[in-house]
Parts: sequence; structure tokens; C-alpha cells
Amino acid sequence: MALMITDDCINCDVCEPECPNQAISMGAEFYEIDHRKCTECVGHFDEPQCVQVCPVACIPINPAHVESKDQLWGKYRQLMGLDDVAPPAPAT
Repeated sequence: MALMITDDCINCDVCEPECPNQAISMGAEFYEIDHRKCTECVGHFDEPQCVQVCPVACIPINPAHVESKDQLWGKYRQLMGLDDVAPPAPAT
């Protein structure tokens, strides 16, 4: 489930440096998230960091790019060049 930034964005600049995958960049009018790089911080953090720091709550799930945790883990492995690393075991 890649995230997206809505037009409620106030361009405060706090989300971009928080993204471990460098998926956030300034668009024509406000920040944008590259769905090909967004893993919702899977592989890095327990929660999406951009969502945690956004002061106007304008970063929802992108309905056009819904992905499972396994798919996000696979994207993380591909982005990091770790195709042979297994995903973490589910919490019990």
C-alpha cells in the first residue's frame, strides 16, 4: 500500500527527509510520493515516518497502489538489493 500526499499538503518540508527510501519529492505544487519506492517504511520502521511527522494528516494510503505487507517487504528487498533476505517472522 504505497502512500500518497493529498493537496492538503502545506509544503512544510518535514516529510521528505524522513523517508528512508527517498520516495518523497517536491512536485509541481506540493510534495509527492513515488509509489515505486514507497514501502510504508516496511523494512525500516514499524510505522510510516512521513505519516508520523505530518502536521496536517495529508498522507493516506494510495488506493491506486494497494499492496500487502509481503509485497511491501519484497519491494523493500528489491530497493535495498537484498533479494535473498527473508521477511521478519510474524509477531506472536
